[in-house]
Amino acid sequence: MPLISRQRARASLQTRAPRTKVAEHRSSLTRYAWLSIAAAALIIVLKTWAYWVTDSVGLLSDALESVVNLVSACAMLVALTIAARPADDDHPYGHDKAEYFSSGFEGGMILIAALGIAAAAIERLLHPRALEQLGLGLGISVVASLINFAIARVLATAGRQHDSLALVADARHLMTDVWTSLGVLVGVGLVALTGWSWLDPAVAIGVAINIVWTGVDLLRRSTLGLMDTALPAQEQDVIRGILDTYGPDGIRYHALRTRRSGPRRFVSMHVLVPGAWTVQHGHDVIEQIEQQVRERLPNTTITVHMEPLEDPRAWHDLEIEPLSATPGTTLTGEPKV
Repeated sequence: MPLISRQRARASLQTRAPRTKVAEHRSSLTRYAWLSIAAAALIIVLKTWAYWVTDSVGLLSDALESVVNLVSACAMLVALTIAARPADDDHPYGHDKAEYFSSGFEGGMILIAALGIAAAAIERLLHPRALEQLGLGLGISVVASLINFAIARVLATAGRQHDSLALVADARHLMTDVWTSLGVLVGVGLVALTGWSWLDPAVAIGVAINIVWTGVDLLRRSTLGLMDTALPAQEQDVIRGILDTYGPDGIRYHALRTRRSGPRRFVSMHVLVPGAWTVQHGHDVIEQIEQQVRERLPNTTITVHMEPLEDPRAWHDLEIEPLSATPGTTLTGEPKV
């Protein structure tokens, strides 16, 4: 086999192996989705039981949000399964952005749950009813809330470790359920102490307003990810800091662009090196820069365009080129008059 062919084959094997490991690693995250689904199903049973024995609209709102949790956990399972697929010809950058759809879906479901809670609470506020068996209902709700809290902590920890927005979103969703339950428990407890039945729906309305903020924040984060928003300023400063250390060697850079796709970071830039350097020397320096960036920012894919420092044309393409048509035509494809 020719030397170049052997080198290409070796490079191909080196790039495929990590992708396979990454795919296997990402697919293992689905076990957290199954954990969330099982917990949601159990909590629905417990909270529905609590509502049935007390007739509390607050506990009903709590049970409704748990139904939303179950639907969201199923959506997370689908998203994580898709995100774990390796890159292919149609998706050369991978499928990681599927997690943003899961996060956005969870945010939307939280808003729907808030509306449902508020509607049920307003109806009960207008037509109050006495509550029953509050001790048993509160006990059941406490057990369900503790389960939710434990699962939320597990998902949050896994989400941070594996840089998974879907897991973080589901953890935050479960924490809103915990806060909802806490608010409901306070409301029902006050009703038991004071006999003021209007406190039950009033607290439920307050909880609905509170969890709206979580839903809006998840929708915002999902939108930013789908819009290819740049990496956070502190991460861009890390990249620039590494590049600036090579300034004394005569290296300059421009057109630094960044984006994120799920747990992956993508960075592209133009690096200008002295024209007298050999291609091998320039390549070695750029490899060193890329390695330093990956050590500071894991899961980063870097694309570098190397150019001679002395050539004025090397400073072109400072910005993304605007949309343009083929010479001689308009943007709509019609011939210019």
